[in-house]
Order: sequence, then structure tokens, then C-alpha cells
Amino acid sequence: MEYAYRPPGPQVPLKFAPPELGPSAVFGQFAESDPQRRLVGIGSVVVLHLLVIWGLASGLARQVVELLPLPIETRIIEERVVPDEAPPPPPPKLEVPPPPFIPPPEIFIATPPPAPAAITVVAEEPPPPTPEPVAAAPQRQVARVAPEVRAKNCAEPEYPAASQRLGETGSVRLALLVGTDGKVKESRVERSSGFPRLDEAAVAGLSRCRFTPGSVDGVPESAWAQIRYTFRGAR
Repeated sequence: MEYAYRPPGPQVPLKFAPPELGPSAVFGQFAESDPQRRLVGIGSVVVLHLLVIWGLASGLARQVVELLPLPIETRIIEERVVPDEAPPPPPPKLEVPPPPFIPPPEIFIATPPPAPAAITVVAEEPPPPTPEPVAAAPQRQVARVAPEVRAKNCAEPEYPAASQRLGETGSVRLALLVGTDGKVKESRVERSSGFPRLDEAAVAGLSRCRFTPGSVDGVPESAWAQIRYTFRGAR
């Protein structure tokens, strides 16, 4: 037993249209009916796809080129330096002309005539008598006595043992400054013996001697004197 549901209200009849066949269905029908038409259809589809791809590629490339920004061109602009304006030249110096030369006035002064020269009488005085020359006093002779230095008045200098062993001999001449008391204040070698040891021995020995001092008018004074001593080797 079958039951059918009917909604309330007026009933509208339903109409069903036959299904539309698309290109693929039509193409399939033709392909199944004719293989040659199938190949022509495939070729036309491929050509159509190529044309679409070419159009898209060319149009998009142009749009990409149009959308790319133009290259930015840069330039270096040199700054122009405006030179400072030169100061105005100083005003020219005006030379003041010198004042005109005015000659001084000539002044004439009347001079009285010269008076006659007076005649004067000058009495000549006799020249004074020339004084008689005074005889010069005779110069007094100064009695100067040199110091007396003799090696016999003192002990002989010590002969160095090294000089005796080496056979050193020679004469030494000394200069001695003899004081007012007869002692030697200073000594120096005037002429060397050729051996320093002999010179030093002569200075050391004779400087300890006491001599007769020099004098002036009987008054003792310090004076230089020379003495010679000879080292003769073994004695």
C-alpha cells in the first residue's frame, strides 16, 4: 500500500528540462562518430591555448614594463661660491700744494762809521833773569846681595836605591826661593838630570837646607838663587 505526501495549498506542476550537453559531451559524441574530427578539435584547442598563453604573456610583460619605475638620474650640483665683494678702494689722497714762497723783506740798518783807532804806547818790560841750574843730587847706590846657596852647607840629598841599582846618574839644576830666615820657601827644576827619581831626590834633599839669605842695603829679603847637584853613582 503506497502513501503520497502532498503539502497543503495549491499544487504547482513541476517541469523537468532535459540536461544540456557541454562541449566535451558534444565533442565526445563527434569524436566517437569521426576520428578525423577528433584530431581537428584537439588541434584547434591546442592552437587556442597557445594564442591565449601568448596574449597573456605579451600583455603581462608590457604591463610589468609599464609598472617598473623609471631610473632615477642623479647629478652632483657644485655649489657656487659667490666671492666676497672687494672693499671699495680708499679715496685718493689729495696733495696739498705748498704755500707760495714769499721772500723776506730786506732791512737795511745804517751802521755808524768806524771810530779812528786809538794809539796806545806799550812799555816793554825787561825779561826776568833766568834761574841758575840746580845741580842734581847724586843717586845713592843700592847695595843688593844675592842669597848664598851651597850644597856643602847642608846634608847631601839621598841617592835613590833603585837609581843606584840601575846605574842612573846625572846633574840637576834647581831654582830655590830663599826666605829672610834662610829657609827654602819654594823650589823648581830648571834643568832635569834625565831621571825623575834623581830630580825628586834633589828637590827633597836641598829644600831642607838652610842658606844665607839675600839682602838690600843690609836688610834681608827673599830672593831666588840657583844650585846644581850631581849624582855620581856608587860611592
